[in-house]
Amino acid sequence: MEIKYATTEDIAAIAAVEAECFPPAEAATEKEFIERVKYYGDHFWLMYKDEKLIAFVDGFVTDEPDLTDEMYEKATMHNEDGAWQMIFGVNTLPDHRRHGYAGKLIRRAIDDAEQQGRKGLVLTCKEKLIPYYAKFGFSDEGVTDKSTHGNVVWHQMRLVF
Repeated sequence: MEIKYATTEDIAAIAAVEAECFPPAEAATEKEFIERVKYYGDHFWLMYKDEKLIAFVDGFVTDEPDLTDEMYEKATMHNEDGAWQMIFGVNTLPDHRRHGYAGKLIRRAIDDAEQQGRKGLVLTCKEKLIPYYAKFGFSDEGVTDKSTHGNVVWHQMRLVF
């Protein structure tokens, strides 16, 4: 397994994996990934197996303490010197789930954020995933009123160093 950061060459594969992992109302588009990789490609953690992208985690850095819907839409809000590493998506192709790949990527994102001197990481998830993210040290802050992305109820979770 190879873990690497994203470049423009990865965009089509990233968009394809996202489309398989999220419903259309929640999935980012290839156009959005073009902007995201342009502004924060070093905050994508991609896992390749036999030259095929099988899983990735992405998100940008900001001084804002809470994840908002605007962040998904505006890659230009990324601030490389920001305090918080946001996590926008955790994706694993269905045929590769339950092998710990997402966990390895989450741990790598946590390690990178800690080494970069961030305060911690923030993500939103559906209620059924709270126990999964809690295993990595994230605490549930309850239902957020700052994100209704895809018309879904999201819980904000935070890991503080």
